[in-house]
Amino acid sequence: MAGRSRIFDEQRVIQLATAVFWEKGYEATSTDDLQAAMGIGKGSFYNAFPGGKREVFEKALDHFNTAAFEQLQQQVAVSKKPVYAILEFFRNIASDNRHTHMKGCLMGNTIAELSNVDKGLEQKAARRLQQMEALFREVITAAQLNGDLTTKAPADLLARHLLNLWNGLGITRRMYPTQAGLASLIEMNLAVIS
Repeated sequence: MAGRSRIFDEQRVIQLATAVFWEKGYEATSTDDLQAAMGIGKGSFYNAFPGGKREVFEKALDHFNTAAFEQLQQQVAVSKKPVYAILEFFRNIASDNRHTHMKGCLMGNTIAELSNVDKGLEQKAARRLQQMEALFREVITAAQLNGDLTTKAPADLLARHLLNLWNGLGITRRMYPTQAGLASLIEMNLAVIS
């Protein structure tokens, strides 16, 4: 006998769940929180997501990273000087609103929160950040080869520096959630990419 068909858009409910996880973290989010945010009942929730909260969180990580990473990739792809698109990506962080600053980075939050709780989810988040690092490395390497960057620092090290900046901003932006508090710090960190 076939199960009941879903009466909700899975992608949409995962977006709603992602917002809850990003706001509260994995451990502090209950299945009741998720069901309320997603607008689905307990039976539908477990029918659609037999793995419960963990399955929803895993899908949230996939969805969130895919959307954010694809946006960065697209900006890099259409830029005449892709390395400048990456620098602007960082500069734009300073102008985010206070609410966004206070949430930090979902992937970084996941690594910090789950490092001793759920290695599988921690490693999934780490792999997502490593994809961003790989994009940084690819763009920096090309920029060094074509003369857009004059620095002789190894592309691997510069890419890791940018990843470290990204991770550090996930915390620092919570402490100084204003453009004035972040813009000059970001510029100082980007100065090595020249």
